[in-house]
Amino acid sequence: MTNTFGKLYLIPTTLGETNPLNVLPNTVKEKIEQINIFIVENEKTARRFIKNIAPSKVQSHLKLFPLNKFTDINELPSYLSPCKEGVNVGLISEAGCPGVADPGAEVVKIAHQENIKVVPLVGPSSILLAMMSSGMNGQSFAFNGYLPIDKQERKHEIKRLERLSYDYDQSQLFIETPYRNNKMLEDLCNTLNGNTDICIACDITLPTEYIKTMTANDWKKQKSVDLHKRPTLFIIHKSH
Repeated sequence: MTNTFGKLYLIPTTLGETNPLNVLPNTVKEKIEQINIFIVENEKTARRFIKNIAPSKVQSHLKLFPLNKFTDINELPSYLSPCKEGVNVGLISEAGCPGVADPGAEVVKIAHQENIKVVPLVGPSSILLAMMSSGMNGQSFAFNGYLPIDKQERKHEIKRLERLSYDYDQSQLFIETPYRNNKMLEDLCNTLNGNTDICIACDITLPTEYIKTMTANDWKKQKSVDLHKRPTLFIIHKSH
């Protein structure tokens, strides 16, 4: 017999300060208007996002469950209790798509274990948008999160990722704390082979968007780009 559980909707958000309806389909607006229970990373920004995309929604009717580094993992199953009672729940990422480089993946895992239907909604993923626009290998790529802070460990990891890209023809993506972006580009230029491609994908979907792929040698000559405090994805690929 089919259960009558509510569904867990994975609700994407914008990648920065931009009109949500410029990058999100109307389906996202419709679901936010219908749902009153959300699992969110940050209550303040989640409320602002909900208000921007559904201004007529009554904020006092919302029930928000926090999902961040302070959340006790043992509490997560209770966040999905409304689904067991036939009520839909929304999972909102802080930026981009829930569950991709995002703590929401743990909630999605529990939903599957509890036989709760998971419904992903379409929205901007910085990882996919960067890959799409990089000109690198969209058939095989890996996202590596943050690289080590220690100078020697970082150099070792950059060389390791470069070898992986060459050996497996696999593009390697990673990110950095925004205030260290310029240093990351400098480290890449000084560590990688001069012919290794580097893609910088910055402020994706925003009016200040900047996306460019060049060799490490060409980036060394590029003095005009400033990545300081701008959300940026780095991709490297050493071709045969």
